[in-house]
Amino acid sequence: MHKILVLWATPRSTSTAFEWMMRMRGDMACFHEPFGEAWYQGEDARWPRIKADTPRTPGLSFASVWQELQAAAARGPVFSKDFPHYIEHLWSDEFLGNFNHSFLIRNPAKVATSMYKHWPDFVLKEIAFVEQRELFDRLADKTGEAPPVIDSDDLLENPRGIVEAYCHSVDIPYIEEALNWEPGKRDEVSWYDGGSWHANLSESDGLKEQPRQYIDISEAPDRVKEIYHTVLPHYEHLHAHRLSVQSGLERGTA
Repeated sequence: MHKILVLWATPRSTSTAFEWMMRMRGDMACFHEPFGEAWYQGEDARWPRIKADTPRTPGLSFASVWQELQAAAARGPVFSKDFPHYIEHLWSDEFLGNFNHSFLIRNPAKVATSMYKHWPDFVLKEIAFVEQRELFDRLADKTGEAPPVIDSDDLLENPRGIVEAYCHSVDIPYIEEALNWEPGKRDEVSWYDGGSWHANLSESDGLKEQPRQYIDISEAPDRVKEIYHTVLPHYEHLHAHRLSVQSGLERGTA
């Protein structure tokens, strides 16, 4: 079985745009948050805000998702974009050993305010920063080396440079053509509510350079600011290990 190249992200971190770039490569089977639907509405769902009338998907479970991923990895290379809080209950050395791990982080002021815009009642458990830090540290402690980390702001400021550095760091070819695509529907990433969270992606035509923007968290509701201050140290911890263009290229040739 091929090791599954996985990007452990936080919500609202441009992770689906990165995933779409990986799909444009054409050399891997790609999965969009495969454990997410099980976490929210599978038969053994673990979503903390689940209610009696929350939709459930018959036959869907963490075990069924894992079987599907393993079957795909037996056939060929696989890329998966997912959030680490979905599967923290599955973390074991044996399970984690099936993956080639990498991480995507984003300034929590941007994540928290974007989450609030889409989902005002979101809770800390739904934004993954704590679990992202825990998984990162576990992997780094086991191997003695920090897994590759890319920062969303760096990615948007220099998409070609950061994607090339990422490819080198995870030992896959860099395919520049994959950074461009035609706008259109993105049914592959819309298992939840018809894909409204990915409207920007459907209108985009590639990973293009964008000026770095800043969010003033002081203008957010108190509850959002509290979540921001809770997760900020975890973001900063991974941020200290993020890939730069040069470090990624050097890492890939080491």
